[in-house]
Amino acid sequence: MRLFIAINFNSDTRSRLLALRDELRSRSKYGNFSKPENMHLTLAFLGECDAKQTTIIKAAMDTICFDPLSINIESVGRFRRDGGDIWWAGVNANKPLLDLQRNLTEKLIHAGFMLDKRKYSPHITLGREVVTDTMPWLIEPFGEPAGKIDLMKSERIGGKLTYTAIYNKSNLF
Repeated sequence: MRLFIAINFNSDTRSRLLALRDELRSRSKYGNFSKPENMHLTLAFLGECDAKQTTIIKAAMDTICFDPLSINIESVGRFRRDGGDIWWAGVNANKPLLDLQRNLTEKLIHAGFMLDKRKYSPHITLGREVVTDTMPWLIEPFGEPAGKIDLMKSERIGGKLTYTAIYNKSNLF
């Protein structure tokens, strides 16, 4: 299974993200735009994992303690790529979010997982391979409190990329 750990959003936040995605789409010549149900904030990408590794991931998630944190979406930006850019909604890199991501990453590395060493840049992907003349822009900030992280499975079903939560850890004890 191809796995990652993420924060998923409520319907209000998802609707606002869709409005940003649709605005980007209207300004673009081309792009592969995210499906509403696939919008999330990745905390750790794990890649292909077997059943034993999945059990280890769940155990690592169970050791994470965190207070509810604020997810604040503040901008629309891009990562430049040949053939079209990856466009995203930028999330404020507040200390509780960064601490959660770092703690989770450290536990997974200690458990033997090879994770990306790049600096964590919290964002929600709006589209890939996007070709547009528009520039990144600031938005009226919005967001929600987060009190749960999900272990997500990524797979193609009927040719469509589908993300499914297979386990979660709440901050409630």
